[in-house]
Amino acid sequence: MAIDFRATEYILESLQTGKKFEDEGWTLDAPAEEKACLIRANYQKTQLEPGDNSLGIYKFADWLPIYRTLEGSSAPATYKSEGLSKYLGLENLYITFSGYWPEKGANFRTCSFKETEAFSVSGRLSDTGQILVVASAGNTARAFARVCSDNNIPLLLCVPEDNINALWFDEPIKENVRLVATKSGSDYFDAIHLSNLACQLEGFITEGGAKNVARRDGMGTTVLSAVTEIGKIPDYYFQAVGSGTGAIAAWEANLRFIEDGRYGSNKMKLMVSQNAPFLPMYDAWKADSREILPLDDNLARKQVEEIVAKVLSNRKPPYSIVGGMYDAMKDAGGDVLKATNEEAMEAAKIFEETEGNDIHPASAVAVASLIKYVQEGNINKKACVMLNITGGGEERFKREKEICYLKPSHVFDINPDLNSLKEVLEKLFKIESSEII
Repeated sequence: MAIDFRATEYILESLQTGKKFEDEGWTLDAPAEEKACLIRANYQKTQLEPGDNSLGIYKFADWLPIYRTLEGSSAPATYKSEGLSKYLGLENLYITFSGYWPEKGANFRTCSFKETEAFSVSGRLSDTGQILVVASAGNTARAFARVCSDNNIPLLLCVPEDNINALWFDEPIKENVRLVATKSGSDYFDAIHLSNLACQLEGFITEGGAKNVARRDGMGTTVLSAVTEIGKIPDYYFQAVGSGTGAIAAWEANLRFIEDGRYGSNKMKLMVSQNAPFLPMYDAWKADSREILPLDDNLARKQVEEIVAKVLSNRKPPYSIVGGMYDAMKDAGGDVLKATNEEAMEAAKIFEETEGNDIHPASAVAVASLIKYVQEGNINKKACVMLNITGGGEERFKREKEICYLKPSHVFDINPDLNSLKEVLEKLFKIESSEII
């Protein structure tokens, strides 16, 4: 913990009623409200004053709901594109890169912007001895495992067995972090179900997903990086989405910059993309439906198996909830786009050739959507465009480092019963049976 760090001052607000209330330490919902909604952090400092780069993500602590800082973080790096912008004919394309690219100032050891969540959420978490529970399709688990291992925070990860090859590291993970999996053929939604069961047990606390203001505002540092580097709010924001939480975070950061008053008053058009054939938000948005359209579980799992960007496989995204993706899109404007596996792989190749680094499949989906959108003539060549590259440099990182993998301590059926889960977790975390009821 930084010796001179003072907890960021903020108050929470219900996006349903506008009611303001104090953070009780891990508040995820507005108190005494019937209808579910997201809550938002309103920071005492309305004008952002970024700190030194040596602080990593905590250079943006003014707009992070944290009471401590942790070691080892990196802030996203924003730079003006030359290669890809020339390829596309865009005069003001800015790339915000979260991954491994030391020359650009990006030193994410897990090569994913999910580190921004992990460092922010862990900075909000008080040292109570409770075990943090995180469900993930891969990148989030890797980020939380690294941060919690390095900072001795107890963590339970729930990941589909088919995705555990995403759990690679440059140093072994300590025993305070445990991985359990849902059996092969399951998906992210099944991992979420397992994590929800674990949180019914005493001593385990849900990370909270999109409901956690620290997760969203951690992800929002991509926009804080871009706007402070560019000097103004961009016209367009491109990102691939699984849950859409990153795009919600971008919208909220945009609103804070409008209140800041120094960077313009426009709202970035949210240009978010999904990996075909798994298109729950695309289909709902095109149908102008606030609700995600019904989708058979088995068909959804089959579609998830087919997509190259496995991290974009959330079947129950925070889309319809008040303050969620639907509201963000309706307020900011923009569109939901799609890209096939083939388009994404071609886009990854173009990015590496024009910019000089490899990118994750999810980032490639965003690049593919941008390429298609520009080629269809939908964008003014002078527009200021932010391209959020949410992961990259992994191939280079693995070439330069020695890699080890975290293996699951237990693999569960898709629908495990609570008692068997309880027994497994008692052994894994060496909890006395009487403590976990």
